[in-house]
Amino acid sequence: MEDLKLTGISKSFPGVKALQEVSLTILPGEIHALCGENGAGKSTLMNILGGVVQPDEGSINIGDRQVVIRDAHEAFALGISTVHQHLSLFDNLSVAENIFANCQPASRWGYIQSTRLHRQTQDLLERLSLSHIDPAMRVGNLPAAEKQMVEIAKALAKEPSVLILDEPTASLSNKETRLLFEILQLLKAKGTAIVYISHRLEEIYLLADKISVLKDGRYQGTYEKDKLPADELIRLMVGRDIQKLQTVSFAQSEIAMSVRDLSGSRFSNISFDLFKGEILGLAGLVGAGRTEIARAIFGIDARESGEILVGEEQVDFRHPKDAIAKRVAYVPEERRALGLFQDMTIVNNIVSGDLRKAISSGMYDAVKARRIADQSAKSLRIVTPSVEQKVKNLSGGNQQKVVLAKWLLTDPEILIVDEPTHGIDVGAKFEIYEIIRSLASQGKAILMISSDLVELLSLCDRILVVKNGMLTGEFKFSEATEEKIMTAATH
Repeated sequence: MEDLKLTGISKSFPGVKALQEVSLTILPGEIHALCGENGAGKSTLMNILGGVVQPDEGSINIGDRQVVIRDAHEAFALGISTVHQHLSLFDNLSVAENIFANCQPASRWGYIQSTRLHRQTQDLLERLSLSHIDPAMRVGNLPAAEKQMVEIAKALAKEPSVLILDEPTASLSNKETRLLFEILQLLKAKGTAIVYISHRLEEIYLLADKISVLKDGRYQGTYEKDKLPADELIRLMVGRDIQKLQTVSFAQSEIAMSVRDLSGSRFSNISFDLFKGEILGLAGLVGAGRTEIARAIFGIDARESGEILVGEEQVDFRHPKDAIAKRVAYVPEERRALGLFQDMTIVNNIVSGDLRKAISSGMYDAVKARRIADQSAKSLRIVTPSVEQKVKNLSGGNQQKVVLAKWLLTDPEILIVDEPTHGIDVGAKFEIYEIIRSLASQGKAILMISSDLVELLSLCDRILVVKNGMLTGEFKFSEATEEKIMTAATH
C-alpha cells in the first residue's frame, strides 16, 4: 500500500469556491480525521477522490504515480472506497445485490450466480460480525442502522486500500458504533488508509491518529491528535471560540401539551406533560421508538389508543394539518427527504410553511415572499449569497435553519424537533441551540429528540428516556447524567 497525496486541489461551483489549493497526504495504516464546518469543503474533497467530481486544478498521486479519477469505477480500480453520509443503496434490491453491485459473481455466459453471491455476502457479513443480517433481505425492509452497516460492508467488499467514511455513525446505535470502531482498527492494522469525517469530536479523539482541518475551502493544517486540544480544533474549524450555553430555565407552570397513555406503532403507554417555555428531551437508543412517538403526536402516523391535550383541549390529530391548526410544528430528522424541497429556492421552502403569508390580493406575491425569506435568513443567520439560491446548495447547518424558518412561519406554540443537529458542524450546532433556547424564552414549548447526550444535558429542563417503546426514566436537569440516561436506555 502506498501514500495518497493531494497537491493544490481547487474546485469551484457557481458562486462558490469549494476548495482552494488544498494539499493533503494520507498514509497507509493510519486513521486520518478530516474536520471542518459544513461547507468547509470536506465532502467536495472526498467526492474528488471518489471520482464523483473533477478538480479544476491540482494533482492526485498514489505513491509515485499521478492518477486521474474520472468516475467511481476508476476510484474502485485504484482501491478507493467511500461510505457516503447519504446512503447509496437500492431499497428494492437485496442486501447481497447491494453489497456486490456491479461485481456479482457470474457464469461464463454472464448469468448472476445467486447461490455464490449469497455465500460471498454471508462470509463478508460474518467477518464483520454482521451475521444477523440476512443476505436475501430487501434493503428497504432494514432499519436505518442496519442500512448504514450494509453501506459499510459494500465499501469493504472491494477490499480497498483507502477507505473514506463520511459521518458513518450518524444513524448507528452505541453497539453498532463500537463494532464499526473495531472493524476500523482491524483495517488499520492491515495497512488500510482511513479518512474519517465526523462532527462528533469525541469520536475523532478516540479514533484518529492525525487530524486535518478545512475552513472555507482552505487547508488549515494537519496535526497529531495528542498535540491538538479540542478547543483549539474548534477554533481552527469555526474561526472563533464557542460560547457555552446559559443554563437558565424558561419553563413555566402552565401546561402546553399533555400526552396520556399514548400507544401506537413501536410504542405503548406513553404519558408526559410538556410545559410552556420548557425544553423536554426524549432520549434513547436508535430504534427505541422516539420518532414514532413524535410522528403519532403530530398526526403523521395513526395512534392506537391514548389521548393528547393541547392546553386543556383534547385533540385528535389525524393529519399534520390538524396539528398545524393547533399551532404544533414538527422538524423531522431526515431534513433532506422530509423537511425540504431540495430543488426549490430558500424563499419557496420558507414560505411553504404558510403560503397565506405570501398572498396579496388573493395572489402569490413574490416580493412579499422574498421579504419574509430575507427576514428569516437574517434572524436565523442563514449563510447564503441570496435567498433565491436552491436549498440543495446549502450546507447541512443552513439547511436545518431553513427547515426551522419554515416551521417558525406557522407561529407554533409547541415545536417538536427530531435530531436537530444531525450531521451539523460544531459552530452551526451552537447556533441551532441558541435558536431553540430563544424560542423557549418566548414561552414556546419544545419537545426535543436527540441521540447526543451532551446536547440533551446542555439544553433540556427535563429528559425522558425511551426503551423498546416505553418510558423507562425521567430526570430533571439538576439530577441528569450520561450514566443515568444510558442505564435507563439499556437496562
